Amino acid sequence: MAPVIRATPTDAAETRRAVTTTGLDPIVAREGATLMTDSTDTFDIVILGGGSGGYACALRAAQLGLSVALVEKDKLGGTCLHRGCVPTKALLHAAEVADSARESEKFGVKATLEGIDMAGVHTYKDGVVARLHKGLQGLVKAAKVTYVEGLGRVVARDTVEVDGRRLTGKNLVIATGSYAKSLPGLEIAGRIMTSEQALLLDEVPARVVVLGGGVIGSEFASVYRSFGAEVTIVEALPGSSRSRTRRSPRPSNAPSRSARSASRPA
Repeated sequence: MAPVIRATPTDAAETRRAVTTTGLDPIVAREGATLMTDSTDTFDIVILGGGSGGYACALRAAQLGLSVALVEKDKLGGTCLHRGCVPTKALLHAAEVADSARESEKFGVKATLEGIDMAGVHTYKDGVVARLHKGLQGLVKAAKVTYVEGLGRVVARDTVEVDGRRLTGKNLVIATGSYAKSLPGLEIAGRIMTSEQALLLDEVPARVVVLGGGVIGSEFASVYRSFGAEVTIVEALPGSSRSRTRRSPRPSNAPSRSARSASRPA
Protein backbone atom coordinates (compact mmCIF):
# COMPACT_ATOMS: atom_id res chain seq x y z
CA MET A 1 0.00 0.00 0.00
CA ALA A 2 1.29 3.45 -0.86
CA PRO A 3 2.18 5.59 2.18
CA VAL A 4 -0.39 8.26 2.96
CA ILE A 5 0.11 11.58 4.75
CA ARG A 6 -2.77 13.00 6.69
CA ALA A 7 -3.29 16.63 5.89
CA THR A 8 -5.76 19.43 5.48
CA PRO A 9 -6.20 20.00 1.73
CA THR A 10 -5.05 23.35 0.41
CA ASP A 11 -7.83 25.85 -0.13
CA ALA A 12 -7.42 25.92 -3.91
CA ALA A 13 -10.25 28.39 -4.34
CA GLU A 14 -8.55 30.86 -2.01
CA THR A 15 -5.30 30.50 -3.92
CA ARG A 16 -7.00 31.07 -7.27
CA ARG A 17 -8.76 34.16 -5.93
CA ALA A 18 -5.47 35.59 -4.66
CA VAL A 19 -3.78 35.09 -8.01
CA THR A 20 -6.75 36.47 -9.95
CA THR A 21 -7.22 39.60 -7.84
CA THR A 22 -3.53 40.51 -7.76
CA GLY A 23 -2.87 39.78 -11.42
CA LEU A 24 0.25 37.82 -10.52
CA ASP A 25 1.66 34.98 -12.56
CA PRO A 26 0.95 31.58 -10.97
CA ILE A 27 4.13 31.53 -8.88
CA VAL A 28 2.50 32.78 -5.70
CA ALA A 29 0.32 30.81 -3.33
CA ARG A 30 -0.77 30.68 0.27
CA GLU A 31 2.02 30.81 2.83
CA GLY A 32 4.69 31.02 0.14
CA ALA A 33 3.54 27.90 -1.73
CA THR A 34 3.76 27.81 -5.51
CA LEU A 35 0.60 27.45 -7.56
CA MET A 36 1.22 24.52 -9.88
CA THR A 37 0.60 24.59 -13.63
CA ASP A 38 0.67 21.68 -16.05
CA SER A 39 4.05 22.79 -17.40
CA THR A 40 5.71 22.48 -13.98
CA ASP A 41 4.49 19.04 -12.94
CA THR A 42 7.79 17.26 -13.63
CA PHE A 43 10.82 17.78 -11.39
CA ASP A 44 14.22 16.32 -10.69
CA ILE A 45 13.12 15.68 -7.10
CA VAL A 46 9.71 15.55 -5.43
CA ILE A 47 9.95 15.66 -1.62
CA LEU A 48 7.05 14.52 0.52
CA GLY A 49 7.29 16.32 3.86
CA GLY A 50 8.47 19.86 4.61
CA GLY A 51 10.05 19.27 8.02
CA SER A 52 13.71 19.60 8.93
CA GLY A 53 14.69 16.65 6.72
CA GLY A 54 12.52 17.63 3.77
CA TYR A 55 13.36 21.32 3.54
CA ALA A 56 17.09 20.68 4.08
CA CYS A 57 16.99 18.21 1.19
CA ALA A 58 15.07 20.70 -0.95
CA LEU A 59 17.48 23.57 -0.31
CA ARG A 60 20.56 21.44 -0.98
CA ALA A 61 19.08 20.02 -4.18
CA ALA A 62 18.26 23.55 -5.36
CA GLN A 63 21.86 24.60 -4.63
CA LEU A 64 23.00 21.81 -6.93
CA GLY A 65 20.81 23.13 -9.72
CA LEU A 66 18.00 20.60 -9.54
CA SER A 67 14.31 21.40 -9.92
CA VAL A 68 12.46 20.61 -6.68
CA ALA A 69 8.86 20.25 -5.53
CA LEU A 70 8.32 20.23 -1.76
CA VAL A 71 4.97 18.98 -0.45
CA GLU A 72 3.85 19.68 3.13
CA LYS A 73 0.50 18.97 4.76
CA ASP A 74 0.82 21.63 7.48
CA LYS A 75 3.36 24.41 7.96
CA LEU A 76 6.80 24.57 6.40
CA GLY A 77 9.31 23.50 9.05
CA GLY A 78 7.25 20.61 10.37
CA THR A 79 7.31 19.30 13.90
CA CYS A 80 10.83 20.48 14.72
CA LEU A 81 10.09 24.13 14.05
CA HIS A 82 6.49 24.35 15.26
CA ARG A 83 5.95 21.64 17.88
CA GLY A 84 9.36 20.24 18.79
CA CYS A 85 12.97 21.36 18.90
CA VAL A 86 12.57 25.11 18.47
CA PRO A 87 9.70 25.85 20.88
CA THR A 88 11.26 23.49 23.43
CA LYS A 89 14.57 25.37 23.28
CA ALA A 90 12.66 28.63 23.77
CA LEU A 91 11.09 27.19 26.93
CA LEU A 92 14.52 26.06 28.12
CA HIS A 93 15.83 29.60 27.71
CA ALA A 94 12.91 30.98 29.73
CA ALA A 95 13.67 28.36 32.40
CA GLU A 96 17.31 29.44 32.43
CA VAL A 97 16.24 33.04 33.01
CA ALA A 98 14.16 31.88 35.98
CA ASP A 99 17.16 30.05 37.42
CA SER A 100 19.34 33.12 36.89
CA ALA A 101 16.89 35.22 38.91
CA ARG A 102 17.02 32.71 41.77
CA GLU A 103 20.81 32.64 41.75
CA SER A 104 21.39 36.36 41.15
CA GLU A 105 22.82 37.08 44.61
CA LYS A 106 25.74 34.78 43.81
CA PHE A 107 26.79 37.40 41.29
CA GLY A 108 26.10 40.41 43.48
CA VAL A 109 22.80 41.15 41.77
CA LYS A 110 19.72 41.64 43.89
CA ALA A 111 16.69 40.18 42.17
CA THR A 112 13.63 38.15 43.06
CA LEU A 113 11.52 35.69 41.10
CA GLU A 114 7.88 36.58 41.65
CA GLY A 115 6.54 33.77 39.53
CA ILE A 116 6.16 32.38 36.02
CA ASP A 117 3.78 34.12 33.61
CA MET A 118 2.98 31.29 31.21
CA ALA A 119 1.12 33.63 28.85
CA GLY A 120 4.28 35.71 28.58
CA VAL A 121 6.41 32.59 28.13
CA HIS A 122 4.21 31.45 25.26
CA THR A 123 4.34 34.89 23.66
CA TYR A 124 8.13 34.70 23.68
CA LYS A 125 8.13 31.10 22.40
CA ASP A 126 5.64 31.81 19.61
CA GLY A 127 7.62 34.86 18.56
CA VAL A 128 10.77 32.78 18.13
CA VAL A 129 8.89 30.20 16.06
CA ALA A 130 7.20 32.83 13.88
CA ARG A 131 10.48 34.59 13.15
CA LEU A 132 12.23 31.39 12.10
CA HIS A 133 9.21 30.26 10.07
CA LYS A 134 9.24 33.51 8.11
CA GLY A 135 12.96 33.18 7.50
CA LEU A 136 12.59 29.60 6.28
CA GLN A 137 9.81 30.62 3.88
CA GLY A 138 12.16 33.24 2.48
CA LEU A 139 14.94 30.70 1.98
CA VAL A 140 12.66 28.29 0.13
CA LYS A 141 11.29 31.03 -2.09
CA ALA A 142 14.76 32.40 -2.86
CA ALA A 143 15.94 28.92 -3.80
CA LYS A 144 13.05 28.70 -6.31
CA VAL A 145 11.74 25.53 -4.68
CA THR A 146 8.15 24.81 -5.70
CA TYR A 147 6.33 24.57 -2.36
CA VAL A 148 2.94 22.85 -2.43
CA GLU A 149 0.58 22.77 0.57
CA GLY A 150 -1.92 19.97 0.86
CA LEU A 151 -2.42 16.27 1.36
CA GLY A 152 0.30 14.27 -0.37
CA ARG A 153 -0.09 10.66 -1.42
CA VAL A 154 2.36 8.42 -3.26
CA VAL A 155 0.47 6.97 -6.22
CA ALA A 156 3.43 5.59 -8.19
CA ARG A 157 7.11 5.02 -7.57
CA ASP A 158 7.87 8.45 -9.06
CA THR A 159 4.62 10.38 -8.47
CA VAL A 160 2.96 12.23 -5.59
CA GLU A 161 -0.64 13.36 -5.86
CA VAL A 162 -1.71 16.55 -4.07
CA ASP A 163 -5.36 17.56 -4.21
CA GLY A 164 -5.84 15.79 -7.53
CA ARG A 165 -2.68 17.14 -9.19
CA ARG A 166 0.21 14.79 -9.86
CA LEU A 167 3.83 15.77 -9.31
CA THR A 168 6.33 13.50 -11.04
CA GLY A 169 9.97 13.36 -10.07
CA LYS A 170 13.05 11.58 -11.36
CA ASN A 171 13.68 11.01 -7.66
CA LEU A 172 11.15 10.77 -4.82
CA VAL A 173 12.16 11.56 -1.23
CA ILE A 174 9.93 10.46 1.66
CA ALA A 175 10.44 12.78 4.64
CA THR A 176 7.11 12.46 6.43
CA GLY A 177 8.50 12.65 9.96
CA SER A 178 7.01 11.01 13.05
CA TYR A 179 4.45 11.49 15.79
CA ALA A 180 4.28 10.84 19.51
CA LYS A 181 3.37 7.25 20.37
CA SER A 182 1.19 6.31 23.32
CA LEU A 183 1.00 3.08 25.32
CA PRO A 184 -1.66 0.36 25.01
CA GLY A 185 -4.77 1.34 26.95
CA LEU A 186 -3.49 4.87 27.62
CA GLU A 187 -5.67 7.63 26.18
CA ILE A 188 -4.06 10.99 25.45
CA ALA A 189 -6.50 13.39 27.11
CA GLY A 190 -6.68 15.75 30.06
CA ARG A 191 -3.73 15.29 32.42
CA ILE A 192 -2.17 12.65 30.14
CA MET A 193 -0.44 14.39 27.26
CA THR A 194 2.35 14.18 24.73
CA SER A 195 5.12 16.72 24.31
CA GLU A 196 2.91 18.61 21.85
CA GLN A 197 0.25 19.34 24.48
CA ALA A 198 2.94 19.98 27.10
CA LEU A 199 4.16 22.91 25.00
CA LEU A 200 0.77 24.58 25.40
CA LEU A 201 0.15 24.36 29.15
CA ASP A 202 -1.28 27.65 30.40
CA GLU A 203 -0.10 27.19 33.98
CA VAL A 204 2.76 25.53 35.85
CA PRO A 205 1.51 22.25 37.34
CA ALA A 206 2.34 21.44 40.95
CA ARG A 207 3.62 17.96 40.02
CA VAL A 208 4.74 16.41 36.74
CA VAL A 209 5.57 12.79 35.88
CA VAL A 210 7.61 12.44 32.69
CA LEU A 211 7.44 8.98 31.15
CA GLY A 212 10.72 8.58 29.29
CA GLY A 213 14.11 9.97 30.23
CA GLY A 214 15.48 10.60 26.77
CA VAL A 215 16.24 13.99 25.26
CA ILE A 216 12.62 15.17 25.00
CA GLY A 217 11.62 13.95 28.43
CA SER A 218 14.70 15.43 30.10
CA GLU A 219 14.15 18.81 28.48
CA PHE A 220 10.57 19.06 29.66
CA ALA A 221 11.58 17.86 33.13
CA SER A 222 14.24 20.57 33.27
CA VAL A 223 11.83 23.28 32.10
CA TYR A 224 9.07 22.53 34.58
CA ARG A 225 11.45 21.98 37.47
CA SER A 226 12.96 25.40 36.84
CA PHE A 227 9.44 26.81 36.68
CA GLY A 228 8.84 25.42 40.19
CA ALA A 229 7.05 22.09 39.66
CA GLU A 230 7.92 18.84 41.41
CA VAL A 231 9.19 16.55 38.66
CA THR A 232 9.62 12.78 38.43
CA ILE A 233 11.25 11.11 35.44
CA VAL A 234 10.40 7.44 34.85
CA GLU A 235 12.81 5.61 32.54
CA ALA A 236 12.88 1.87 31.75
CA LEU A 237 16.60 1.61 31.00
CA PRO A 238 18.59 0.73 34.14
CA GLY A 239 21.69 2.63 35.23
CA SER A 240 23.34 5.61 33.51
CA SER A 241 21.84 9.09 33.49
CA ARG A 242 18.54 7.79 32.08
CA SER A 243 17.48 5.87 35.18
CA ARG A 244 14.60 7.04 37.34
CA THR A 245 15.21 10.31 39.16
CA ARG A 246 13.20 12.61 41.38
CA ARG A 247 13.80 16.29 42.05
CA SER A 248 12.93 18.24 45.16
CA PRO A 249 9.71 20.27 45.06
CA ARG A 250 11.41 23.25 46.73
CA PRO A 251 12.21 26.04 44.23
CA SER A 252 15.20 27.07 46.34
CA ASN A 253 16.77 23.71 45.52
CA ALA A 254 16.19 24.00 41.78
CA PRO A 255 19.23 22.71 39.85
CA SER A 256 21.70 25.36 38.83
CA ARG A 257 22.26 26.29 35.21
CA SER A 258 25.59 24.48 35.21
CA ALA A 259 24.01 21.33 36.61
CA ARG A 260 21.21 21.45 34.06
CA SER A 261 23.63 22.01 31.20
CA ALA A 262 25.77 19.10 32.32
CA SER A 263 22.76 16.80 32.38
CA ARG A 264 21.67 17.65 28.83
CA PRO A 265 22.76 15.39 25.98
CA ALA A 266 25.51 16.79 23.79
